[in-house]
Amino acid sequence: MNEKPPKRPYCFACRHFYITYDPAKPYGCQAMSFKSTYNPALVVFSSSGLNCQLFLAKNRNRQDRDG
Repeated sequence: MNEKPPKRPYCFACRHFYITYDPAKPYGCQAMSFKSTYNPALVVFSSSGLNCQLFLAKNRNRQDRDG
């Protein structure tokens, strides 16, 4: 058996991820309502042992955003 562990979500590609104005906590997750010094997916994994379950890929198609 050659099973690979599940890939950790990439926060920069998630709709819930944002950059804050707080230099001490520059990364934020709107879905979980927190800011952190570290990438939110790492914080979630280190505190729960699970990969983020709220990852939602950003829509990269500009036409869909403009209506």
